[in-house]
Amino acid sequence: QVQLVESGGGLVQAGASLRLSCTASGHTFSTYAMGWFRQAPGKEREFVAAIDWSGSYTYAKDSVKGRFTISRDNAKNTVYLQMNSLKPEDTAVYYCAARYGTSVYQNDYNYPYWGQGTQVTVSS
Repeated sequence: QVQLVESGGGLVQAGASLRLSCTASGHTFSTYAMGWFRQAPGKEREFVAAIDWSGSYTYAKDSVKGRFTISRDNAKNTVYLQMNSLKPEDTAVYYCAARYGTSVYQNDYNYPYWGQGTQVTVSS
């Protein structure tokens, strides 16, 4: 079992930056691929970015490419989401997720382990 705890959310103005962190416990972090997802009010949860176990492969959805960067520090059991040039449409609860193995997926059903989420609110 993997436990995930997100942090770093908050209320910011458009154009600002935030860095989300997700710290894992309970298993060997380096054997898990990690993903970030988000859910805005009234909308379905959507994929944001993912990273493989080593950090050598990353993938992000088109609307955040060039603004968001996913990274990980296996020594700290932590995955990060650096979010720059934030827009009001980025407002959502952000979740990190984990799946055992090397493959990276965009679909949330591929990730059995989830954090509790952290709220990001971007004002215009």
